Amino acid sequence: MSETTSTNEENKLPLNGRRAIPPNYSNDEENEVPEMEAFGVIPRGFNPRDYLRVVDIYMFKEPQEINKQEHHTDKYYNPKLIVRRGQAFQIQIDFNRPYKPQSDQFWLEFLMGRYPQQNKGTYIPIVVGSVLKPGQWGAKIIHRENNSIRLSIMSSATCIIGKFRLYVAVLTPFGILRTRRNSATDTYILFNPWCQLDAVYLDDEKEREEYVLNDVGIVFHGNVEDVKSRSWSYGQFEENVLDACLFLMDKAELELSGRGNPIKICRVASAVINSRDDDGVIAGSWNNAYDYGVAPSAWTGSVDILLEYYSSKQPVRYGQCWVFAGVFNTFLRCLGIPARLITNYSSAHDNNANLRMDFFLDDEGKVDTRLTKDSVWNYHCWNEAWMTRPDLPVGFGGWQVVDGTPQETSDGMYRCGPASVQAIKHGHVCFQFDAPFVYAEVNSDIFYTRMEKNGTQVVENIDTTRIGQLIVTKEVGGDGMVDITEEYKFREGSDEERLALETAVMYGVKKQSIQDTTYQPQTDVDMDFQAQKAVLGNDFKVTITFRNKSRNSYTATTYFSGNIVFYTGVTKREFKKHSFSAKLEPSSSSSFDIVIKSSEYMSDLLEQASFHFFVTARINETGKILAVQKAAMLEIPTLRIKTKGELVAGKETSVIVEFTNPLKQTLENVTLRLEGPGLLRTIKKQFGRIPMNSTLTWEVKFTPMRPGLRKLIASLNSDALRHVYGELNVQIQKP
Repeated sequence: MSETTSTNEENKLPLNGRRAIPPNYSNDEENEVPEMEAFGVIPRGFNPRDYLRVVDIYMFKEPQEINKQEHHTDKYYNPKLIVRRGQAFQIQIDFNRPYKPQSDQFWLEFLMGRYPQQNKGTYIPIVVGSVLKPGQWGAKIIHRENNSIRLSIMSSATCIIGKFRLYVAVLTPFGILRTRRNSATDTYILFNPWCQLDAVYLDDEKEREEYVLNDVGIVFHGNVEDVKSRSWSYGQFEENVLDACLFLMDKAELELSGRGNPIKICRVASAVINSRDDDGVIAGSWNNAYDYGVAPSAWTGSVDILLEYYSSKQPVRYGQCWVFAGVFNTFLRCLGIPARLITNYSSAHDNNANLRMDFFLDDEGKVDTRLTKDSVWNYHCWNEAWMTRPDLPVGFGGWQVVDGTPQETSDGMYRCGPASVQAIKHGHVCFQFDAPFVYAEVNSDIFYTRMEKNGTQVVENIDTTRIGQLIVTKEVGGDGMVDITEEYKFREGSDEERLALETAVMYGVKKQSIQDTTYQPQTDVDMDFQAQKAVLGNDFKVTITFRNKSRNSYTATTYFSGNIVFYTGVTKREFKKHSFSAKLEPSSSSSFDIVIKSSEYMSDLLEQASFHFFVTARINETGKILAVQKAAMLEIPTLRIKTKGELVAGKETSVIVEFTNPLKQTLENVTLRLEGPGLLRTIKKQFGRIPMNSTLTWEVKFTPMRPGLRKLIASLNSDALRHVYGELNVQIQKP
């Protein structure tokens, strides 16, 4: 008796006056499905064994079998069936006797979550028919032999993404007989960029191979004048990563019924990738202190981060923009949404969408760090995801910006996107989500404003070209860089650019107009400067060049300020001040060098070895001010990686990582990390110290699993030196 009461208790749902069933947002929870569902009183002589009975179900789920091959899911390190929606897959059912279509009746049931409902797409009954309609649920028999039948099953091109439970139901005169719950027949259904009816359909095979199936990528960092790159392991096919990605949607409390929509998935994922306001995956830290966690620069890929979060359910410390973007890219590609990682150089930030970054100057023309609150990021990484946008007018589908780095709140949470790249380019920022913010990140102007004693502001200089100068991503099928700036904006100064700006202003992007009387820049003198490329720990020089295009002689009082900055452009310390008077002869150019010694910067250097230089010059004869600012980076030495012995799948071999300390100091608390998707899971090793000029060597033995071209990625991290990387392409032979 006690048993029946407990099941009754379970079947009673918690009372809630607002909805009949509780919200359904866990892919993991299950409901009890009865093996015998009686139609009424069962007669005494009834024996289920007299009827058609399922003995076994065969899912063709091995990587080399038809389903995973045809659905491009053979790389997933997962024993269960994984298929893509809107495309047929096959299963075989073995019965206790031959199937007789005239008298036997059976159907399939796919269920998800704890409260499956047909109208929500979480309970899907499939009756066997004679034809399959494209993009709609259905099944037909394609082969019969002895007691077995083979079915071809078509899933809907709009169905929910996630893990379904499969049951086979057989109709008898007295009730429905079902198969037992068997987790071996669980089926994952993913987005399908190969299916024309899917919202994420991409028509180019090379692009699908890159944006869905490539499990390593490149992060471009550094700055406009000095673009640097490093590899990142996405690892979307590694063991347990798919389950971890599905868990993120549970964590974000996205209703199961909404999980067929890539727009919704991207929107909630951009919030759950960061830990602000929802205890999401990664905790950001930009302050150079990474106690009780891993420095952002030490990660070599996404797998460790996702798996740690999946097991601990606590935010993983720490990330900065490329870490958020790398993990987001893994999530999107894993679920089958085409995605790529983007870097925007000189990215405007904290811009409350007014297209204006204010840098305040004091009376002498020096930058006033007290008043200046805005910062220009050397670079900022975000993602683009490919999808149709049926919620927007025609023409705004395709690449959408999504950003998991917590910068500004959107609808009350730290998230950003999806925003149509096409809408940003044309200034149509009225279309959801967060287009004005992204428009400002790539289009703001820098205003140099002098504060007069009486509090009035005088605009001395406007730089319209610096922000969003270069927007890049990795090329398809290679490790090179592609400039995609033109996808975000028209050429500076073109008529189309003006029009896009006017459109953006019309749709609510704030742009303060400057009355012509107050702003009259010095047009007959140009000023620029260049920082010499230098290796960390060495001296280098900065050359300032004036070009006097007029017939007048001028003298310019010039201020040079060198700052050590975070890559977000926020200053840690001004380490070099220098002022001089420059004599500018008519119609000629003159250059001035400033030498920067390593002893001036080494003690305060931050991890990305990033400087920010300001040069302001006041033309004494006219009182006008010229201003230029730029970021510069030092060359950071790399790790050397080599392999020893032959590289054959299934055979042990070894890899050697070497590093020589270039600094005039001992490196303390050194950690090395090494990983390679499909080759080896991340290995970490601590080294106490590396004295100056000495070389560290680390040998790791491993057994590559799969043949093909693979990549090894290593990073070194220490108190004084971070962002040290190395990588090696390796060709693994077939055994």
